[in-house]
Amino acid sequence: MVLALEGIKILDLTMLFPGPFGTRYFSDFGADVIKIESRVRQDNARMAPPHVTIPGTRKKDSYLYHALNRNKRNISLNLKTDEGREIFYKLAESADVIVEQFRPGVVKNLGVDYETIAKINPRIIYCSITGYGQNGPYRDYAGHDLNYIGTSGVASVTRDRETKKPIVPGLQIGDMFGGGLHAVIGILIALVAREKTGKGQYIDVAMMDGTLGFLPMVYSSYLVDNVRQDPSRNMLSGGLPQYWIYKCKDGKYITVGALEPKFYMNLIKVMGVKEISREEAERSGKTPQDLMFEQFEKIFLTKDRDTWVKELRKVDTCVAPMNELWEVEDDPQVKAREMVIDVPIGDGETMKQIGFPIKLSDTPAKFLFPGPPMGHHTKEILSELGYNDEEIKALKKKKVI
Repeated sequence: MVLALEGIKILDLTMLFPGPFGTRYFSDFGADVIKIESRVRQDNARMAPPHVTIPGTRKKDSYLYHALNRNKRNISLNLKTDEGREIFYKLAESADVIVEQFRPGVVKNLGVDYETIAKINPRIIYCSITGYGQNGPYRDYAGHDLNYIGTSGVASVTRDRETKKPIVPGLQIGDMFGGGLHAVIGILIALVAREKTGKGQYIDVAMMDGTLGFLPMVYSSYLVDNVRQDPSRNMLSGGLPQYWIYKCKDGKYITVGALEPKFYMNLIKVMGVKEISREEAERSGKTPQDLMFEQFEKIFLTKDRDTWVKELRKVDTCVAPMNELWEVEDDPQVKAREMVIDVPIGDGETMKQIGFPIKLSDTPAKFLFPGPPMGHHTKEILSELGYNDEEIKALKKKKVI
């Protein structure tokens, strides 16, 4: 089977979450992603429990490391040594892409920055992922996901409907989407551009920029009319009773997204919800929306979640269960889409992982091998560069690899 990105070589200097999450999309579709890791400073993604023992070895690595680094080769390399940099330069000669995630200026100090590499390989596409970008007053500030979505305004738009307090998201928006996926998009654009120009280029991805780009509705609206809306009452975040998550009789939750009039009318008809007039609302001292919310909350509590889903799906209403994480794998749609897969890790053993979210008809993604132990492919990669066994032993003795 032909893999879509076979023949593309990517040198991956990233660790933890944003970069590895992005470069996994390339490795899943056949790119030769070479993860470069230092024994002095290994990827902390290896630390998070639970850990998985690799059959045939005494090595244990985190589930998170495996989830982010499948299908990638791994070389241990100390870039603070002259010999380590020389190996990196040789790898860069034939590479298509380099991805790094250090603070601004670090790769310059190491001697592996874009300007240096572009002299060796003018076709190189070099992507830097940082919190705030390569310029601006926040350039050198440390940060994490919450800081980036806080600065961009994303954190401000998800609030508790009653208390108005912001809610900490349950997933890393800045890391995965602001950083990782924007890096993927930028690299793919640059690869297409290189086909036209013959030259590589530098890509500056800031996680703060990426998350700000996720606000085309609420922030673009503010930029036009300067109206300060209550985020807990925006149309899709608490303003409409037909677009909300409700608790059911069994303590489980149902998601309702009946935005369009036809879906809404079907919803209230099946549920027996009474529409509230403005006059009725005024007499109660509440808004029509508040009274509709109260009706929905009360009625949903009369039946179990799955009963409601079954009844409401008999007509078009845009409803679905809110699956708890332990329910996701058994959801028939998740099964049909093969979004939880068993991957071989050796000696006949398997491990469950999230599947491939992008489905291509002719060149689909494929699991090739699990996230490797540090340095697992060092000898193989150095041999490809022309190093012999004695030279490799010498490099190991000098702690270059």
